[in-house]
Amino acid sequence: MARWEQGDRPPGPRGHWLTGNTPAYEADRIGFIERNHREYGDVFTFDDRTVFVIDPELAHDVLTRPGNAFLPELAPFDARPDLDRAAERADAWLPARRAAWAGLDRQASAAFDGRTVEILDAALDAAAGRETDVLALMRRYAAATIADYCFGADAAGVPELLAEGVAATAPFETARYGFAAWLPVRRNRRFFRAHRAFTDALLSVVRRRRAGTAPTGTSSAGTSTPDLLDVLLAARPALPDRAVVSTLRPVLLGGHGVPAAALTSLTWELASRPELVAALRAEAGGPAGSGDPPPAARLPLAEAVVNEALRLYPPAWLMTRTARTATGLGPWTLRPGDEVLIGAYLIHRDPRWWRRPDEFDPGRWAAGRPAPGAAFLPFGAGPRVCIGTALTMRQLTLTVSRLAQRGSVESSNAASTRLRFAGRLAPAGLRARFIDRKS
Repeated sequence: MARWEQGDRPPGPRGHWLTGNTPAYEADRIGFIERNHREYGDVFTFDDRTVFVIDPELAHDVLTRPGNAFLPELAPFDARPDLDRAAERADAWLPARRAAWAGLDRQASAAFDGRTVEILDAALDAAAGRETDVLALMRRYAAATIADYCFGADAAGVPELLAEGVAATAPFETARYGFAAWLPVRRNRRFFRAHRAFTDALLSVVRRRRAGTAPTGTSSAGTSTPDLLDVLLAARPALPDRAVVSTLRPVLLGGHGVPAAALTSLTWELASRPELVAALRAEAGGPAGSGDPPPAARLPLAEAVVNEALRLYPPAWLMTRTARTATGLGPWTLRPGDEVLIGAYLIHRDPRWWRRPDEFDPGRWAAGRPAPGAAFLPFGAGPRVCIGTALTMRQLTLTVSRLAQRGSVESSNAASTRLRFAGRLAPAGLRARFIDRKS
């Protein structure tokens, strides 16, 4: 399927003479990518500036290329970004990113288990067994969890700001055409308004915490575990306030959107697999409800279930990287500003790399079995791999285990629900009841 040919650009569909391939893509995003993958191979051109990559080795090369050869996702409205400035910002962020690792590694993530379970139990108790919009529920839960992890007792108001950020970004996920940042169209105004409010709120907390007028080392539940802001403020040499904010922002946004989408997909699977729910419950030590502690044992089955859901339904189903300078992509040359769209969804379902690729099979991860080569990249790869990978994996594993401990999941529309290929990949409109059956 690779069929690489030497040339200035990879092959690809011609599209309409005026509107190009955009209407066909917007009409059916994943269908468009699948058709052209079959016709043109693992790399194909979408337009004069955009190339799709479905090859795991090339994708890994783009994600792991040293330096700033490729820049991560840029602002949604920035049609002609300043690549040098974006590279400078990325370089300036690296010291803060290194400082944040200590607050996001496996040990730090596991120390938050009790709060994760408390917040989940509160979210499920509020639903009280009623049928609910799963994505909305999981967004509220993920927002509360990541806000508490970052700010502890100072987390008030942050979940609401995250919700507004999601709403302000949503129009860019489905827009056919972009507008310059300076145009005062409604979606631009809302985006900038949400961005300013979010930044101002984070700066306020950082400055009060540094000045000693905000709580330190105390979660919203009164525990003494240091939060991520404590870790960043303790870094030496000291990080400027805006560097701290620039580090917290992607952690908050990623820790909100990715877990919420993944948990919605996991709920989709649990609703049709009562035997899997029973096995997860047994692994966790039996039924549990609000007020019960999180499971103390390792959870290899729950982790395998999470990995399999991330394979089949990667929230970051399409990752964007922008070439900063002229650089190679296989036998082709990219120009500065060219975009590479990495199709994680199709890589994760390619029969060349996965047996029975469309089947949900947690057993493929048994005994910590690794993924084949570079064909599993739910969190990206390389020096800019998602900084919250360990935290997200811990949260997802613990959450799916707790859902099974609490009881069962029932959905009236799971069979008719379909994936939405825009923004973070998740089942669209899934509704479910979380039934507490502690005995």
